[in-house]
Amino acid sequence: MMADDLNNSLGCYGHPLVKTPNLDKLAARGMRFQNANCQYPLCGPSRNSMLTGLYPNTNGILGNAQLFRQTIPNAVSLPQAFRQDGYFAARIGKLYHYGVPNGIGTNGHDDPASWELELNPAGCDRLLEHPAIFSLIPGNFGGTLSWYASPRPDEKHTDGLQAKDAEWVLERCAKDKDRPFFLALGFFRPHTPYVSPAKWFKGYPESEMPVVQGVKEDQVDLPAPALGSYKKEQDKLTDDLRRQTVQAYYSAISFMDAQAGKVLDALDRLGLAENTIVVFTSDHGYHMGEHGLWQKQSLFEESARVPLLIAAPGMKQGVVANTPVGLIDLYPTLTELCGIKAPENLQGQSLVPMLKNPEAKGRGWVLSQVVRGGGFKRMGASPARGDDGKRIFGYAFRTERYRYTEWDEGRAGKELYDHETDPKELTNLADKPAQAEVQARLAEQLHAAVKTTFPPDGKTPEIQKGSVMYNPQLVDP
Repeated sequence: MMADDLNNSLGCYGHPLVKTPNLDKLAARGMRFQNANCQYPLCGPSRNSMLTGLYPNTNGILGNAQLFRQTIPNAVSLPQAFRQDGYFAARIGKLYHYGVPNGIGTNGHDDPASWELELNPAGCDRLLEHPAIFSLIPGNFGGTLSWYASPRPDEKHTDGLQAKDAEWVLERCAKDKDRPFFLALGFFRPHTPYVSPAKWFKGYPESEMPVVQGVKEDQVDLPAPALGSYKKEQDKLTDDLRRQTVQAYYSAISFMDAQAGKVLDALDRLGLAENTIVVFTSDHGYHMGEHGLWQKQSLFEESARVPLLIAAPGMKQGVVANTPVGLIDLYPTLTELCGIKAPENLQGQSLVPMLKNPEAKGRGWVLSQVVRGGGFKRMGASPARGDDGKRIFGYAFRTERYRYTEWDEGRAGKELYDHETDPKELTNLADKPAQAEVQARLAEQLHAAVKTTFPPDGKTPEIQKGSVMYNPQLVDP
């Protein structure tokens, strides 16, 4: 199960306000990864990386509305590896990139080779309620702060329909004892527009919603690219609108949690829970005003970090792993757990050692990246280029204690945060004499890690002219 644009605002991660009882129960049944990060805090690149087990520099997907078949057409995706081993593979909702909300109810930028069954329900949030949605830019929803407290019940919304579809699929899987299954369920919430039934809003009184303070003081020591995800329309935000934004976002999380609970209950009811690996995560994190930023596409903790819960039969339960891991690690983890043959070129690590022993360190770091345009202005559908065509790469190297970031190999700025003393990343320690030794060590590790994100020839593949999303001669066994 994968949420869309969900940060770590979950009860099991210690959030003081957000209520997620169902995901909290899942965490108690498995392992919570405290320091999981995405590889690129934007939907398309993150999801393609996770589903190919390759960094964006290797699969060539650095923007939305793209699919790895356009760059590495003969790659085997995670669900495709299971299909080739005889598994029934099904997708409900968003796993590869979708334009939200207009892509809801379609296949989006999906990969047909990955699935035997695709279900694309569309609820009232997509079909009926657009005229009522408030947006900072009227008529714009998917990339703009927007929200609505719907009068319609859970089961009429897209995520509610998806949960029902998941129950339907699981019921049929439970009847076929001889064929294992790989079910991928992609919720759309809490992605903008933050639409959920009004009852969920009541749990988060607007007056009690937090507003980030001290933004100008925080931004003083930041290089320009660090704030490159800021959008001009956010200048319209007042404190009242900020509280309403937070209220709607938190409400959408609780609504999504309730739908996840229906799926987990179905696993229990059908006798599947004891022999099914359950993974819950998000494609990337999300800003709620921290550092003056909203939404995604930064390399701060709020944007790069993701929730990651894994409950696997025979593994540790109710434990926490603090070592840094990435979404890129899911492919080798799941194939190892299920005895599935995986491609030899996967770039992630298996998390099985951590699932057996939460003290296992594994790789000990995780790498995230973004690409900025030269003007550090609002990025459009493809974030790879700015107004002047120049591209600046940013890489964040996260260890258990530190986050070290370089923009354009440090020429456009550096950031260093000590999470032991500064978990909110408010004080940039980069180039401070007292941190010289630590920074030098982290810089060396970052540079070595970045080299591992490229294919053997060191060149990122480009979108092929005349490419198609699916060529069975290339991808079928």
